Amino acid sequence: MFRILSILLCLVSSVASAQTAVRVKMFPGAQALPVIAAASQGIFERHGLKVEVLFTVNSQEQRDGLASGDFQIAQAAVDNAVAMVELAKHDVVIVTGGDSSMNELFVQPEVRSYADLRGQTLLVDAPNTAYALQLKKILLMNGLKEGADYKINPIGGTALRLKGMRENKEFKAAMLNPPFSIDAKASGLKSMGSAADLLGAYQATGTFVLRSWGKANADTLERYIAGFIEGSRWAVNPANREAATKLLSERLKVTPEVAARTWEILSDPKIGLARDGRFDMQGFRNVLALRAEIEGSWGGKAPAPDRYVDLSYYDNALKRLR
Repeated sequence: MFRILSILLCLVSSVASAQTAVRVKMFPGAQALPVIAAASQGIFERHGLKVEVLFTVNSQEQRDGLASGDFQIAQAAVDNAVAMVELAKHDVVIVTGGDSSMNELFVQPEVRSYADLRGQTLLVDAPNTAYALQLKKILLMNGLKEGADYKINPIGGTALRLKGMRENKEFKAAMLNPPFSIDAKASGLKSMGSAADLLGAYQATGTFVLRSWGKANADTLERYIAGFIEGSRWAVNPANREAATKLLSERLKVTPEVAARTWEILSDPKIGLARDGRFDMQGFRNVLALRAEIEGSWGGKAPAPDRYVDLSYYDNALKRLR
């Protein structure tokens, strides 16, 4: 009996040691559900991975951490990957999609029109990437220009933007997505509309890595993406609604009611998670066009997207699941 137990313990130890350790960092929002699900439901383990999920407070911390090797994989708005390439000169590559941001522009309840934002302070994460550019574009479309007509305060991620607007009425607007957008409405903040309706297609959350790490660890990256795809499928499967809602409530520290509404948004095929985490190339072209226009990057003319994207890892991961 002792010998049998020893053999079993050796087998368990062998399986555990065979798992590849990977660290991934992301924002604590609804878009994190596929990765949280893949980690908690044993999906990554079935792909031979031991994935540690870390939350970031802002995109600068995340970009710096990826560049320094504190973790291997980032999940965030992919415009951050573009910023790493163009501003910090790190060779980063985007390997999956995820969602279109599910963002809405929220304002304080007394704001009746865009004109009321003139002379006010608005909240963003980093001032020169992703959802800050969405905000600047929406305001520019309505006659307001940063610096001349309003100021921005780079306070951090979505949770911090909501907290800031709740605690300081002088902060008049911010882009918010679930579950924070749900809490925002409940607390009396007002939506001026969704980013999708105001700006059109947008490739938001995706997976990106240092290109050198991806090349050196292609098999690991493909197994991670395969787990991510399965996690995406699990997350929106109606059969998993109760379990997914519980995960959202526990990991994001929201009420069961907010978690339930968040799951409804995530599972909506029009506005929620992209099917199988697919990459929206047209949405990404719009991301580049937005950066070119708002930040003046590339002399105002957006480049071809190929230099920032390599979907071969995704394609290979998808084949593993067929």
